[in-house]
Amino acid sequence: MFTLCHLNSPPPESMKSQLLQMVVDYLSDISAISLRPSNPLYQLYQYVVGLEVHRYLDSMEGAPAGAPELIMALDADEPANLVGFALYLPYVDDPEACSLLYLAVRDSHRRQGIGRAMVDAMLTRYPHGEVACVAGKVSYFQSLGFQPLAARGPQVLMNTQSQASSGLVAVQDLEPIFKSEEVRQIHSYLVKQHGAEAMSDAEKSRDQLLDELAQQAIHLTQTSSTANRLH
Repeated sequence: MFTLCHLNSPPPESMKSQLLQMVVDYLSDISAISLRPSNPLYQLYQYVVGLEVHRYLDSMEGAPAGAPELIMALDADEPANLVGFALYLPYVDDPEACSLLYLAVRDSHRRQGIGRAMVDAMLTRYPHGEVACVAGKVSYFQSLGFQPLAARGPQVLMNTQSQASSGLVAVQDLEPIFKSEEVRQIHSYLVKQHGAEAMSDAEKSRDQLLDELAQQAIHLTQTSSTANRLH
């Protein structure tokens, strides 16, 4: 069993630590490119996505318009244990819309309805929900009430309505993170560890994966659009 807790201010440090550890552990599940641990770039993306989520959590302080909100699923028997979370952004100028950024459930607690419960709680607050996911996750989000709208790079943009909100969301800019000194240091460490050729191959493998995911996203949205016209 589990309980849900909604926050519009940063979580306690103990919960924040558990949440960020889940981001690192489940990067392949929640990231935009589904990079596998076997790719030497995996550690770099763990840092980048972890820092992105860390910044979202920090920006909850003061709760300005459009600030991130968080739903945490806690173990009912041990409420100090985080078993899942949903991090999302309300639209700045659309009071009914939000964009789901990250959804994760511990593997030991999956298939218990925790993800569905967190998304339902989010949509109760903001019924016009949006999420972007890789093609392989589309059927899951369809079961939660989202429908494919369009391809967006390696992801499929999904929405609970037939069109996206016209509002704005305050997303983090990842480019400065990728250009940061910390990321350069991690990359240099990985080059020393794996070798320049292996890192070059890792980048080619990542780019190939992105291309494949983009094609899957286009195919899925085109197929979905055709099916909707036929019906």
